Amino acid sequence: MIGRLVVAKSSNHQIAKSSIHQITESPNDFMNILILNHKEVEDLLPMSECIQVMTETLAALARDEFHQPLRTAMVPPDSPGVMGLMPSYRSGPQPVYGLKVVCVFPGNSARGLDSHQGGVLLFSAETGQLLSLMDASAITAIRTAAVSGVATRLLAGEDAGDLAIVGSGIQARTHLEAMACVRKIRRARVASRTIDGARQFAQWAAREYSFPVEPVDTVEAAVRGADIIVTATSAREPVISREWVAPGAHLNVVGSSVRTTREVDTATMAAASLFVDRRESTLNEAGDYLFAAKEGAIGPDHIRGEIGELLIGAREGRTSPDEITLFKSLGLAVEDLASADYLLRKAGGSGLGSWVEF
Repeated sequence: MIGRLVVAKSSNHQIAKSSIHQITESPNDFMNILILNHKEVEDLLPMSECIQVMTETLAALARDEFHQPLRTAMVPPDSPGVMGLMPSYRSGPQPVYGLKVVCVFPGNSARGLDSHQGGVLLFSAETGQLLSLMDASAITAIRTAAVSGVATRLLAGEDAGDLAIVGSGIQARTHLEAMACVRKIRRARVASRTIDGARQFAQWAAREYSFPVEPVDTVEAAVRGADIIVTATSAREPVISREWVAPGAHLNVVGSSVRTTREVDTATMAAASLFVDRRESTLNEAGDYLFAAKEGAIGPDHIRGEIGELLIGAREGRTSPDEITLFKSLGLAVEDLASADYLLRKAGGSGLGSWVEF
């Protein structure tokens, strides 16, 4: 039952503590939940901190400390978007349930909106009571790039610093930040569907970073010679061709998270050492993998390892300077849970967020 709506800023530390650590004894008592909007999530979850949170999370996933079913997608035939449900559970001394409900509307960019809209919810694993509701768009943008940062730190060459970004939206921006956190970027080139989009991205980047960011007319012009490549597009067909990718390059393939679209051609998938966030998700959901598998170029054994397995030493990463490595990112519910749990704990003394009787 939804009770009275009473809002208090989180500078009230006693409210924050009781919301996280205490469960009301009477079923008629109200529970305080934390609400964080988009800007508050951004302020509380800087990229460098999120990279560390994702490092710990992926290692814990490899140690079987999370339970996560495959995501569920609802795709109505008459809707321009889809709704995804991403539940997860973390065991251990402070167990918690998480659920991200996200609507993906690719046409939102024309409206000046992120394509991902929704909320991340946390629930007590002792009583099931709701603990918090946070903006899913901001969490998704930051944690997705942070995971690519973890993969790049593990797989890219130590001196890699020539960056290509394909795409100019929200994920392109957060990935530029994440790449700059884990490698010393010497220069970056950006390609988008239009040169205007690439120019606007470069103008924004010039205000934020000291290294040059050059807008280019074609994906090929961005990718040739790059030793770190990020694809963050809404493309349905490949935007990367094998002949453009230099020996020793590392790719973060981010844009497609469904079976029916891909950003990388089959030849690139076959030539690269493939690393993933989760095998089960890749084999069931990743168009980049599934198209290449359907064409007979690769199979399950082509997956060299999960990023978490590299972190705990169960699998080996890059083995030679000329090896092409590719991280296929799908995004996992455990990443949303861990981000939200970190935010819930950090918000208590920050003065950010609102606590609502629920």
